[in-house]
Amino acid sequence: MPQDSAASLPPAEDDQPGRLIDYPRRGGPTVLRILLGAQLRRLREERGISTEQAGYEIRGSHSKISRMELGRVGFKERDVSDLLTLYGVNDPAERAPLLELAKEANTPGWWHRYGDVLPSWFEVYLGLEEAASLLRTYELQFVPGLLQTEDYAKAVVRLGYSDASDEEVERRVQLRTTRQRRFTSPGAPTLWAVLDEAVVRRPLGGRDVMRRQLEHLIAMSELPNVTLQIVPFGAGGHAAAGGPFTILRFAEPGLSDVVYLEQLTSALYLDKPTDVDTYMRAMNNLCITAARPDDTGRLLTGILKEL
Repeated sequence: MPQDSAASLPPAEDDQPGRLIDYPRRGGPTVLRILLGAQLRRLREERGISTEQAGYEIRGSHSKISRMELGRVGFKERDVSDLLTLYGVNDPAERAPLLELAKEANTPGWWHRYGDVLPSWFEVYLGLEEAASLLRTYELQFVPGLLQTEDYAKAVVRLGYSDASDEEVERRVQLRTTRQRRFTSPGAPTLWAVLDEAVVRRPLGGRDVMRRQLEHLIAMSELPNVTLQIVPFGAGGHAAAGGPFTILRFAEPGLSDVVYLEQLTSALYLDKPTDVDTYMRAMNNLCITAARPDDTGRLLTGILKEL
């Protein structure tokens, strides 16, 4: 994972130093590891204990402690127990929630069964997406995965994996459709997507596939938790001309906003305030530049008539 990854999120602030925070159990192992690691780092720093001292206590190195605190590795319950003792957390009522969190952080997420077609760098994103309460995304080439129809998704997968078998393509599409279910379920998070006009005019998969995709976008845009905007060609240049990105926001304490940038063979997870602020400004500017959400249905219907 890149240095500026989501795993470097800071610990939650609390107005009662030394009090353990009861974190919600959402987001699968990725988020749970980050939250547990942040709490362990907080306890260590409050005691003035170095990473070298902590590493020695669990028969490891300072780098192992750093990886644990950043949520980059799984947790052994024995290590967590020994660290809590070192940090002076001896009350069973205070130890129990963190030890239970360590167990849950090692439980594979639902996406584990797609490990044969899932790159390790994307597993981090899936855990964050699962925990997010708001996703804001900008795309200039493809319809976002969370809004794709199955046929459109197959066309996208075949474009990126030209040598993939029919079975592998189907597995990748299944993974995508499984992710989509959360956004049409009770208590669904908010999705705000801004698309360049080229996305909805490029007939990926053929005209029939694209027609069904546009109809699906119109239907999705009518959901109360989905906002869809189109940046028309006439808008000219804009602040996000560099490429697509997604900003994830979380309801859980201890998780700051994360910017996700996907590349061909890897991804960047940015959480530094200066980076997040830059992308947030770009997203806000895009929303101002784009056509109003109320106009999305009309614009897509007009493009449908041209197909």
